[in-house]
Amino acid sequence: MATPHNEAAPGDYAPITLLPGDPLRAQYIAEHFLDDVRQVNGVRNCLGFTGSYQGHPISVQGTGMGIPSMSIYVTELATVYGVTTMLRVGSCGGVDPRVNLRDILLAQGSSTDSNVVANTFQPGIHYAPLADFELLNTAYTKAQELGLHVRVGDIFAADRFYNDEIDMRKLADYGVLGTEMESAGFYLLGAKYHFRALSILTVSDLLLREGSTTSKERETGFNDMIHLALETAIA
Repeated sequence: MATPHNEAAPGDYAPITLLPGDPLRAQYIAEHFLDDVRQVNGVRNCLGFTGSYQGHPISVQGTGMGIPSMSIYVTELATVYGVTTMLRVGSCGGVDPRVNLRDILLAQGSSTDSNVVANTFQPGIHYAPLADFELLNTAYTKAQELGLHVRVGDIFAADRFYNDEIDMRKLADYGVLGTEMESAGFYLLGAKYHFRALSILTVSDLLLREGSTTSKERETGFNDMIHLALETAIA
């Protein structure tokens, strides 16, 4: 059945779904990487598509920005449409000094300043949202096979995009590779609804030194990340 945010019918989504934040990146992935594509969702222009990759059914669904928006689509994909494997393909800001523009990061876990994790558990429990290890291990192995350099580690999921109070240098000192706005909530929902979750991210900006990509590059220029996610999905 359709939801307030999704007009797809039961069975319209494949069990494996890629999740870019930008709906236009979802369209780009569908048009350039998938065969036999059909659009399955257009509500609020948060575009969703289903097709195939090397003969395997694959869907791609835009999720918007931030944990609240992403959580709506992820929850409905898991509970209404039966999606069992989800891979976020997004952009992030590089924090660790070893990270360079356009590097691919695999989020092993996700720290956050969002209350979404704290509010799920009683006081005194500081839950650590983690990726599905099987997906993480497969993505790392596939990256080596494809000749792609990736880094694996902690990603900080920020509750606000503009937040001068966050000490990025301290995060870097503690091994955080980059920052975005979704992965902690994404991994929390993966644990709750028992779907496999992994965030694969491309560094679009450097937060502690100069360096950035254009909005067009972020929409269409992250082909290595998308290729890696698809190869991981069908492995």
